[in-house]
Amino acid sequence: MTLKIPPPHRDDVLLAVFSVAAGLLLWSLGVHSSPTRDLLPGWAALVPLLALGAMELLRRSAPRLTLAVGTAGLIADQFTVGNLATVLIFTDLMYAAVVYGKPAMARRLPLITGLITVAVTIASVAWLRTPQALLIGVVTGIVSFGPALTGATLRNHREAAVAARLRAEQTALLAEMDRSQAVVAERARMARELHDMVANHLSAIAIHSTAALSIDSPATSREALGVIRENSVQGLAEMRRLIGLLRNAGAGQEAVATPSLDALDALLEQARTNGAASGLDFVLLDGRPGAGSGEDREPLPTPVELAAYRIVQESLTNALKHAAPGTVTVRLAREGPGAGTRGGGGALRVTVDSPYGERPGPRAPGSGAGLIGMRERTELLGGAFEAGRANAVWRVRATLPVEEEAVRA
Repeated sequence: MTLKIPPPHRDDVLLAVFSVAAGLLLWSLGVHSSPTRDLLPGWAALVPLLALGAMELLRRSAPRLTLAVGTAGLIADQFTVGNLATVLIFTDLMYAAVVYGKPAMARRLPLITGLITVAVTIASVAWLRTPQALLIGVVTGIVSFGPALTGATLRNHREAAVAARLRAEQTALLAEMDRSQAVVAERARMARELHDMVANHLSAIAIHSTAALSIDSPATSREALGVIRENSVQGLAEMRRLIGLLRNAGAGQEAVATPSLDALDALLEQARTNGAASGLDFVLLDGRPGAGSGEDREPLPTPVELAAYRIVQESLTNALKHAAPGTVTVRLAREGPGAGTRGGGGALRVTVDSPYGERPGPRAPGSGAGLIGMRERTELLGGAFEAGRANAVWRVRATLPVEEEAVRA
């Protein structure tokens, strides 16, 4: 397998050319770093210069190779008259090895060059026994330890910048995911509210309009038109209220009254009117403490009140659509510890039983969205929901926790 080395960077080419040219100029002018050394001919100083100059082309792509060749060239330069450009090129190769090399090499080079500097300083002082011997250690540190430390500092800053950018991107991604989830949750909540507010009225309109069309009787048609008009007006008012809330969201408007269990009597009265033609009657059995005795009823958290009201409303709508003639029974009860005291926790159980069987007369089509919405409302409060046939009735049962912790969750 052949090793493919990418072409040199443009800056590296310029650096190599400039360095070699500067070294050749110094040599031609007779400027040498150690002119007293005459072990080799004067032109021998050009060999390390050209070798290290060529390594500048590979300083990014092969830092390990360039450092090895540069170290050998610097040692060889000590046996010639020397060239200052050769030493400067070596410092750049040391710097590049730390900046562009592998992380392990980048960590080790500052430590190794620091130890070499200390060792050379101690050896020079011990050998020469003069204060000037310290300069040898200083020069060694400038040539090796200084570039390595500078490269390590720059590399640490770059890695910190990359990590900060990644954290910023992750934070932005998490924020976008939270925003998307919030949008989806808000759309689901709006869909539940719209369905629960309008489905009851539209179901009554569909049933009575079908009855008016199928029964050729002026009295029946007049009665059906009255019910249709009443439900149309109420449904339009609910739609306008919801549209107003959506348009004015975040504008600091006053809070709109939220439906509560105190309005169940009116809700059942409306269901009796709409279900009279289908032979349906509606009964409310409120088993909460204080109900029907003139005492103050136990207060419930607003989310629990709204969820219970919407579950009863949707159950009555389904009864108007599908129930056989008979009595639809709505039961409310408190369960769990402290059910008879204020703030005693426990749960509110909502049960709606409607007659199950063949239904004469017109029916309104159903989509199943009502059961999904009721289940979602219950699960958002940490409760339990079930719906299905129980002997001769269709039973909807929801258990809603009243504890503040469950409500906030």
